[in-house]
This record gives sequence, C-alpha cells and structure tokens, in this order.
Amino acid sequence: MDTGEKGRNMTVRPRKGGSYAVGRARRTRILHVAMEEFAENGYRGASLARIAERAEISQPGLLHHFRTKEELLAATLDLRDDMDVERFTDADGARLTGIPAMEALADLVERNQRIPGLVQLFTVLSAESVTVDHPAHAWAHNRYRRIRAFIADGIRTGIASGEFRADIDPEAHAFRLVAMMDGLQQQWLVDADAVDMAAVFRTYLHETLDAMRAR
Repeated sequence: MDTGEKGRNMTVRPRKGGSYAVGRARRTRILHVAMEEFAENGYRGASLARIAERAEISQPGLLHHFRTKEELLAATLDLRDDMDVERFTDADGARLTGIPAMEALADLVERNQRIPGLVQLFTVLSAESVTVDHPAHAWAHNRYRRIRAFIADGIRTGIASGEFRADIDPEAHAFRLVAMMDGLQQQWLVDADAVDMAAVFRTYLHETLDAMRAR
C-alpha cells in the first residue's frame, strides 16, 4: 500500500460513463413510474409531485429530465411505442415482414385492450396534438409516419417474397389499417361493452390479408 505523498494526494473522480449511466437509469425509472401514474389517474389527474415521489426523486430532479408534464407524457408514450416495436421482431431480433408483421398488428390491438388507461391517454393526446403549437404535435406526427412506414415496408417485403399480390398499394393499405386501429380504439373507449376491438380488428385484418395474398 502506498502511504506516501502521491497516495495522499490522489483523488477518486467519478467516471463520466458511470454518471451518464446513472442519469439514463433514473430517466428510465421516471418514465416507467409515469406510465403507471398516467394509466391509473389519467393525464389531468396525474401529478408531477406524485410521480417524483414514486420514482424516489425530488420534483426539481424530475424537472431536470422533463421540463413539463406534457413533455413527460410524450416521452412516456415514446417508451410505450418502443415497447410495442419489440413485438414486431422475431426471436433473433430481426424485423417482422409480410404476413407475420400484419399478424403482429392484431396482437398489438389485443394487448392494448388490456391497458385501457394508456390507450385513453394516447387517444386524447393524439386528438389534442392536431394543432401545431401543441407540445406533443411532433410526437404524434412522427409516430403516425413511423407506424405507416412499418406497415407499408412489411407489405412491400411480402410482395417481393411472393406472399402478396404485386398490384396492391402498400401505402394505401397502411393508411387503412392505422385508421381502423385508431377508430376501433375510440369506439372501444366510449363503449367497451359493445366493442371487442381485438376481435373486430383481427377479422378485418384476415379479410384484408385474404384479398392481398398472391393467388
């Protein structure tokens, strides 16, 4: 052991990488806690103070990562989207395409039926964000483009592999499938007893796939 002058003057400094990892882990924890809070209490009923308490962080510490509740909600929904993306990959992590990608959409709708709180938040925020000055406008704009691109790319790959007819329009089908998903979600939220959105969407999807298949 070195007990000389050099040893006494040495200072242990935290590594930048470690500090970054701690900050990233704290941000991820906040998002997961916020997801639970928004799902339980809705957007208007959710409290930044309560989210901070549940995440075991001060409210100023929370605001260091997310400046407003709107920003936190948008980040929470981005996290949900990232979790959904995982459902569109196979066991090896490769992106699903063709018919498996379309079937994954039905699985997603079925999962959403089990989390009405987050579905309600998504629906309300999507409606509110149509104005360009809304904090979540860019999020909604980019999300719709991403999901339509995923569906269209999956259909194009299915055409190339011979699963689907060569004369179908991938972008048009992407628009219709997203419209059906969102429309069913809204009807289900208003009248869940009358609308089984997972069953209705799966039936619609299979009818669409039957029409798209190469003969």
